[in-house]
Amino acid sequence: MKRIVFGDNQFLGINSMSCEKTHVRWDRFSKVESVVEVLDAAYDLGIKTFMCAAHGRIAGVCDYIRANRDRYCDLEFYPYVPYEDEYANALTDLETIERLNRSVSCETSGRATVSTTAVAVGDFVGVLQLLVDAQMKVFSELNTSAIFLHNSATDFLLGCGVREAFVAFAKHIENEYGAEPGFATMNLPTLVPFLEECGIVNPLVCSPINKTGFQMCGGKETCEKVIHKGQFRPMAMRVFASRAVPPEEALEYVCGFENIESVVFGASTKAHIEQNKELIKMLAEKDE
Repeated sequence: MKRIVFGDNQFLGINSMSCEKTHVRWDRFSKVESVVEVLDAAYDLGIKTFMCAAHGRIAGVCDYIRANRDRYCDLEFYPYVPYEDEYANALTDLETIERLNRSVSCETSGRATVSTTAVAVGDFVGVLQLLVDAQMKVFSELNTSAIFLHNSATDFLLGCGVREAFVAFAKHIENEYGAEPGFATMNLPTLVPFLEECGIVNPLVCSPINKTGFQMCGGKETCEKVIHKGQFRPMAMRVFASRAVPPEEALEYVCGFENIESVVFGASTKAHIEQNKELIKMLAEKDE
């Protein structure tokens, strides 16, 4: 896994602390060109791994990358699927399932699609596979070396205790896409032992890890114990706690965990991207 991974929250207008900034970001990145400009800044600084959802505006970015392959020959994507809006709708709206079936029918010859009856009886595995395949079409022909189950799906299925869905997801990602399966979650202390019970060994898990305990389910100390114990490969997101912690202080905390494999962060300007990259590099050298 790459040590530094560029995230997409800023492109989706996400800001957990400010509605005003959310609206500003949403408007700013409504055009593909605006997203590409920031991605180019990260790419030219050597950050060549992009973790993102199969959102509408990301689909446009993927089209642009495909049209300019020479420029982005070593760009890697870490998709997290299925994107929560479509996922939630599909599990509550039978009509959505039918639309999704039609959208992938041309690529699923010989494969079972998800019927309304299957949804009604709780065929979580079938629904999940259908949604993953439908949204992975966005990343067709791109380098997707790791594919993550979106935290909304992860935590929903975790709450339902559906072990077979996690096992099926991992196998499907490995067999169908030749990628490493990962799991994003907002509930690290519960997910890690659950994955072990599922027989998923040393899984790649992306979760909030930050100095303030922001969005760290179970509390900061509980999550720290899970991280120190190991048994999984941690990736840290929400590391700046929505800018509640100064960058140097925030990254010093996260980089203090020896077994954290990757740090995921989003930024809207080249200056911030460069600052964060250099801080992570400096802290790594300090620990050597």
